Amino acid sequence: MNIVIFGPPGAGKGTQSNFIVEKFKLHQLSTGELLRKEIKNRTNLGSQIESIINAGNLVSDDIVSDLIEKYISDKTYKNRLIFDGYPRNLIQVKNLDNLLKKYDQKIDMVLKLSVSLETIKRRISERKDLEKRVDDNEKVAIKRFEMYEKNIEPVIKFYKQSNLLTVINGEKPITEISDEISDLIEGFKGWLWEIRQYKYAGKQILIKIWLVSQG
Repeated sequence: MNIVIFGPPGAGKGTQSNFIVEKFKLHQLSTGELLRKEIKNRTNLGSQIESIINAGNLVSDDIVSDLIEKYISDKTYKNRLIFDGYPRNLIQVKNLDNLLKKYDQKIDMVLKLSVSLETIKRRISERKDLEKRVDDNEKVAIKRFEMYEKNIEPVIKFYKQSNLLTVINGEKPITEISDEISDLIEGFKGWLWEIRQYKYAGKQILIKIWLVSQG
């Protein structure tokens, strides 16, 4: 099962991706993390990416596509990926679709976290205090939000027409969002699970274990 989860920067895509990874044993593919890894490793590409991000712009589709293909082509992650923050425009949608077809895969579910600009600004401010990330300041956040809104409408339309899109209210508490996403995944046709019995602290307990999707 491959899932796309997206929304404006600061919408909580990473938080919900981590939840899905832990519960359903999938693999998170965050374009943001891939880009920051390049910056951290101080590669030539990383220096280019850092300049683009600091200016409040988005990294080119070609750069992101090349980074993503490394994971899609790896059989370890086949049909077990969560695309966090990708795609953001129709070019990226097409790139992702072509890459998945190239390796005999597809997107099974698309989740969109819907959040207001005011909420994004508040979350960016809070995260900046905690993580000191270089791309986190209000002006950059507003610019990235506006760019996202401009580019995302065709993406929403594409996935809606493909009957893959579910819009989720990202203003709700994190646990409520996680519960809603969990219900959606559990209800997905072809998802397999089984009950296993374990012994803990002298007691027998039953645990629902999620397996791979048939799709």
